[in-house]
Amino acid sequence: MSKRKLILEDGTTLVGEAFGSERVTEGAVIFNTGMTGYQEIMSDPNYLGHIAVMTYPSIGSYGINRDDFESITPFINGIITKEVNDEPSNFRSEETLDAFMKRHQIPGIAGIDTRMLTRLLRDKGSMRGMITDASATFESVQEVLKKEETSLLVEKTSITKPYIVPGEGARVVIIDLGMKQTILHELTNLQCHVTVVPYDTSAEDILRFKPDGVLLSNGPGNPTFVQTTIETVQALLGEIPIFGIGLGHQIFAQACGANITKLNHGNYGNSFPVKDLAIDKTWITTQSRQYYVAEASIENTDLTVTFRSLNDDTVEGLKHKKFDAFSVQFNPEGAPGSNDTKYLFEQFIEMMKQNRVKNGGQQHA
Repeated sequence: MSKRKLILEDGTTLVGEAFGSERVTEGAVIFNTGMTGYQEIMSDPNYLGHIAVMTYPSIGSYGINRDDFESITPFINGIITKEVNDEPSNFRSEETLDAFMKRHQIPGIAGIDTRMLTRLLRDKGSMRGMITDASATFESVQEVLKKEETSLLVEKTSITKPYIVPGEGARVVIIDLGMKQTILHELTNLQCHVTVVPYDTSAEDILRFKPDGVLLSNGPGNPTFVQTTIETVQALLGEIPIFGIGLGHQIFAQACGANITKLNHGNYGNSFPVKDLAIDKTWITTQSRQYYVAEASIENTDLTVTFRSLNDDTVEGLKHKKFDAFSVQFNPEGAPGSNDTKYLFEQFIEMMKQNRVKNGGQQHA
């Protein structure tokens, strides 16, 4: 393996060994605390623009398979690890991690003290970084690392044309902000008739599909940039049941008048405890986020808090007081991680059924 450098915006420079693609990459460096799930992480659209530090010391031991992708192509900018295993042992493995990353032009750097790096990011906060050639210096790349996120990332992760997955149950429109495929699978497993539409689809066009409900998917980037979708949700509130997940949760909150704040180092992993305040139970959840809903901004809205983080006490779920609409910050589908909160999809189905009863059994016209 050839030598490579990881250079952070604060000047921290670490030398490691290349794996995957040897192209230069830069992005927001975050750490993921999951022990498994690197395939789902790389293909999760939430990770667009990110370089992930894997805190578990070795990745690649079970290779890459055809079943665990969250999108057709991977979105992650790069991977940082202590050790990469290039001899996978798993009956489903079809390709090594290194070969997969080479094929998809994903740079990786191994041989890094990930415990030290994780502590640095925890204490100083997430920062921009670059995986680059061994000859590079901080002075030569610092201007690039000063750049802040200004682009609308959902333009790169959302579909451009609607498509339908037929079913005999409730009719659901998913607004695709960077949807994980497991969300679609959860709805189709519940027999839903699903129409997936681009992030900038208008409320008028959505209602033409005569849905029973609308799901706002997960996705990457700064939620304050997605103004088009915020306006769509404002137009849909009170017209039809709404369920928001991840970025969809943050967009729902803004549509209702709440504000969004950035976390110091983000929450990335599959072991985050949250409390369901309605039933006083704690669940383990999967999360991939850098933003949260500022609780003080909820006071003058029609929102009420339904879930709360047991790590930092931040808002993890919301419900509208007047309309059939709710949202969660975490990933109820898991993938990777716990299935504790899959019941929320069933709650969404029940909400749509009850709304149809109120409307005399008719879908939205």
